[in-house]
Amino acid sequence: MARGSLWVAVSAWLAAAMFYLLSAGRPGHADPAATTAEAAPITPVPRPAGLDPAKVRLGEKLFHDVRLSHDNVVACASCHRLDRGGDDDRVRPMGSDGLPLDYNAPTIFNATLSFRYNWRGNFRELETQNESTLRDRRLMNTSWDELLAKLGADPAYRNAFARAYGGRPERTHVLDALASFQRSLLTPNARFDRYLRGEDDAITDEEKRGYQLFRGYGCIACHQGVNIGGNLFQKFGVFDNPFARRERITTADLGRFTITGDERDRHVLRVPSLRNVALTAPYFHDGSAGSLSEAVDIMALSQLGRTLEVHEIDLIVKFLGSLTGEYRGQ
Repeated sequence: MARGSLWVAVSAWLAAAMFYLLSAGRPGHADPAATTAEAAPITPVPRPAGLDPAKVRLGEKLFHDVRLSHDNVVACASCHRLDRGGDDDRVRPMGSDGLPLDYNAPTIFNATLSFRYNWRGNFRELETQNESTLRDRRLMNTSWDELLAKLGADPAYRNAFARAYGGRPERTHVLDALASFQRSLLTPNARFDRYLRGEDDAITDEEKRGYQLFRGYGCIACHQGVNIGGNLFQKFGVFDNPFARRERITTADLGRFTITGDERDRHVLRVPSLRNVALTAPYFHDGSAGSLSEAVDIMALSQLGRTLEVHEIDLIVKFLGSLTGEYRGQ
């Protein structure tokens, strides 16, 4: 195994071992099946707080407006549908040029809880990512001159920006409004979160067993925290290389290597959040896994070096179904 891969593998197992020790409650004893809420390395999603309602409303309108793109062809919501788990159910979304984009669309729900944005983690702030999306030739393909002229010509937008920001539409106001709305897109009150808060019957016995397997096999090493992922980078293919069986390696498959040029970053991607994962098929950076069962099977082999039994996959999938939260009471 290459040195970089070995380090990734060792780091993952060390993280898993630490969680086990914390869960056991006494030094030197690891209990992979521990499920007490007190020891859980996952924390509940909070409710949105501290946001300006006027800015959130304006950001929501902008998010759904095709006028944010050149020639009015796509909106942010075209790839991030709030009625479909925050993505678009497609292997890869269509760009403004009518051709498939490089990456599967990640969910916009709870995105603000991740430490970086996009599959390669190339943005640290929502505002920076939003500006890049607006100006990207294959995404919204607009310019600030074009966009602000459209917004400034709309009396409803002029009034909304005046109420929220005290003046006409400006670049910083557009970016702030979009980010304000995105920060409101949290999905609290998942059944598993209720379980963590002490409501023992919020999840079924099968879902509890699935959570035991999720922890015991080490999935928790990368998928933990409030977003159950989204807080670190990891190589896709620690123990088994999923790219070795592919006829062609795409630029998207290279992951962060395309940004850093560092060989250690080849196939390294931001670990995705598992929040609402039951609603966001297909899976992986390229949408190559069509079902959650398939994704669990592949991840167990490639990341953990384990071949799971069918009933184990089924139990883990049942647990993952308990991670679906609520948005506006639904």
